[in-house]
Amino acid sequence: MSIISSDITKAKELLEAGEVVAIPTETVYGLAANIFNESAVKKIFDIKQRPLFNPLIVHIHDLTQLQKVAIEIPEKAKKLADKFWPGPLTLVLKKRDTVPDLITAGKDTVAVRIPNHSVSLNLLKHLDFPLAAPSANPFNAISPTSAEHVAHYFSDQLKMVLQGGTCTRGLESSIVAFDGDEAILLRLGSISAEEIESEVGKLSIMNKATNKPTAPGMLSKHYSPATPFIKVENIQSFINDHPKKKIGIISFNEGFKINAHSTQIILSPSGDLREAASKLYSSMHQLDLLDLDLIITESFPDRDLGRSINDRISRATK
Repeated sequence: MSIISSDITKAKELLEAGEVVAIPTETVYGLAANIFNESAVKKIFDIKQRPLFNPLIVHIHDLTQLQKVAIEIPEKAKKLADKFWPGPLTLVLKKRDTVPDLITAGKDTVAVRIPNHSVSLNLLKHLDFPLAAPSANPFNAISPTSAEHVAHYFSDQLKMVLQGGTCTRGLESSIVAFDGDEAILLRLGSISAEEIESEVGKLSIMNKATNKPTAPGMLSKHYSPATPFIKVENIQSFINDHPKKKIGIISFNEGFKINAHSTQIILSPSGDLREAASKLYSSMHQLDLLDLDLIITESFPDRDLGRSINDRISRATK
């Protein structure tokens, strides 16, 4: 029996009962629970096998809810919220005492956003509480961009995956924190640094891999397929040097001459970085099911969303 359902009423009832429900967003699917129910939130960590030192993102449905979880909202945060919410931008703000430490990994800040997905917004509007919702994948595995990806991971551990189609953005949200009047980019994501800087001026970028994250997505190893995954300098040369290997190729906009037992996916033949970003994880999922010897990819242009793609590749190939 499939756990995938479009029944928002059922999702609401499960969440109110302290269960974890997988929900769609425009970025990736998330494992959602009531932020004020610590036993429900603990289930998220248990299901994902996620370490407790890694904070979660709180999802709300409008700006009035922000006051319930955060205080001391800087002007630049308000400006970014006005521009990008609903959307794939997470703001790290001083938390209210009512937000459990389990959500924030004991820190005095909370990560929060309004997702730009009609299904999840509808669900959130019918709940009396915000939702914590990290990506709906086992810790370090590829983030899911479809309900089917989630069901593949957790068919025995979840009662419901709320169907919302394929995620349109396909990469996690960008995360911005604040130090006084300074905006700091903690995670490269679905909104480019350039877009954010156009609103608030020059950003400090501090998304360096760490084992003591101040925000989600900062760990050095993350987003990895089970198949060995490497970045190469020259895809065609690598293919030519390994004629007997079953290789999966993920490239930006160029095709290559491959052998009969290999598979290639071109993320954007037109060279559109946003399209490439939206297809990265789904391509990794697709190739990971093919019993390949390895998956290879290349560096993407170091600009706009190419930087976010390179960040995910770097963490996946470690």
